[in-house]
Amino acid sequence: MDDLLIRGATVIDGSGSAPRSLDVAVRDGRISAVESRRTETAAQEIDASGRVLAPGFIDIHTHSDFTLPLNPLAEAKIRQGVTTEVVGNCGFSVAPALPGKAELLAHYLSASAPWLPFTETDFAGYMAAWPDIAVNTVMQVGHNTLRLMAMGMENRAPNESELRHMQQMLAETLDAGALGMSTGLFTPPGLYAEPEEIRSLGRVLKQHGARYSSHIRDESHGVNEAVAEAIDIGESCGIHVQIAHLKLSGIDSWGGAKQLLDAVGAARARGVDVHCDQYPYDTASNPLRFLLPPWIQDAMLARLADPYIRARIRQKLAESGFTNFGRLESWADIRIANSPTARAGKTIDELARERGQDPLDVACDVIIADRGATRILVRSMSEEDVQRIVADPLVMIGSDGPCVAPYGITGQGKPHPRLYGTFPRVLGHYSRDLDLLGLPQAVFKMTGGAAMALGLTDRGTIAEGKVADLVIFDPNVIADQATYDDPHQYPNGIETVIVNGVTVIDRGEHTGALPGRLLRRRGAILASSSEPLPH
Repeated sequence: MDDLLIRGATVIDGSGSAPRSLDVAVRDGRISAVESRRTETAAQEIDASGRVLAPGFIDIHTHSDFTLPLNPLAEAKIRQGVTTEVVGNCGFSVAPALPGKAELLAHYLSASAPWLPFTETDFAGYMAAWPDIAVNTVMQVGHNTLRLMAMGMENRAPNESELRHMQQMLAETLDAGALGMSTGLFTPPGLYAEPEEIRSLGRVLKQHGARYSSHIRDESHGVNEAVAEAIDIGESCGIHVQIAHLKLSGIDSWGGAKQLLDAVGAARARGVDVHCDQYPYDTASNPLRFLLPPWIQDAMLARLADPYIRARIRQKLAESGFTNFGRLESWADIRIANSPTARAGKTIDELARERGQDPLDVACDVIIADRGATRILVRSMSEEDVQRIVADPLVMIGSDGPCVAPYGITGQGKPHPRLYGTFPRVLGHYSRDLDLLGLPQAVFKMTGGAAMALGLTDRGTIAEGKVADLVIFDPNVIADQATYDDPHQYPNGIETVIVNGVTVIDRGEHTGALPGRLLRRRGAILASSSEPLPH
């Protein structure tokens, strides 16, 4: 007898095919039958008439390694229908943390992972200690973390010994089953790396059948060149490349989405294995200190108090805008998300008026007061570009955020609403309401398409034998509820979420189940950690 039978659902199977009315049965964690009308019974049955049954959503770009050990119920993501989280993005990862360097890594990631305890560990030990959680996890190692471990924040090319050290740490990580490596070339120490350094690590990825993802070097003035660099790394090394959160940041770059998408399409046409992901909002999020010019990052706290240094920063902002964000309309576009010293929800412009100070002086004072730990939201994109990118069939969906909850330690501050609303926003606002893409296409981008981009072969579509990661939602109701002023709000319309055959969300409520698995790379494919790795 089957464990579960879902009857009468409108099945959108994740392949991009048209919806069909089907019954879907689950046994021992896998889909045991997909039939037009199943006559057998099951231990549990769900009447899904009038509802959509889809594969569980794959959040292809997250930072949930910063929070899932603190929030194993995975509330903000599982309630969106997310069943798999890909972590270790933008060059940032919690491991490896070499002996004597855990505190260094903790300080480096303080604006992104302020509550997470850091311990000395290699990547294999980190994966082995991963806790039981509600969602599946796919891990990457961050290049910034590797570089920090090998040579600190040095603004130079690595010497031969340092490069070998990075290659060795990467190989050890890949042997442990990590998906691949991510870069964050927009901020130190990643931005100090020349393309040949990344290629030398890309060749290690190639040897292991692993993958590469990149927060590119510039998302504003130099975005076209930065996309070309990412494509070149993938093409020259013969590896898959994922371009993170594709966007055009800063008013001087607005309107360029077609050119970017055409460049990616041309690369794919000549055989480059390249994908992109996007979060469907016009606002980004980053540590406040990353807005300042790269040359201030070294010994930042000591230098920021110097009036001469502030004058130089002010001149640079007037010339070209904010680092990696470009020129904004005003300081009102920068909002405090989380901070030890500044009030969450306030814009820099509001703080400046309250304090009777220049906005740049306020920003510098906040960075000094909190030792660089403040995180901000930055409205830097045009809605027209967001819509053009979200409609592209080969751009996948990623929240670019950690998994949080409205309660407990991760419920602090006013984070980006994408943490709670990314997937329902695509399905509701952009697909149903604006009709920018059909529902099968929208589901494909967050299921079957994402699985193909990751080499994930046993999930992402509804078919007999596939792992039973499933979501049931009401297509007429599904919508994001989180806002910038009130972000800690779950979406509407997600009714049932099943992970590895276990129900985690039942009629909209969390069951407390923690059936998620750590998915390890085995050659070029991903599989559950319970399956043996090849030697």
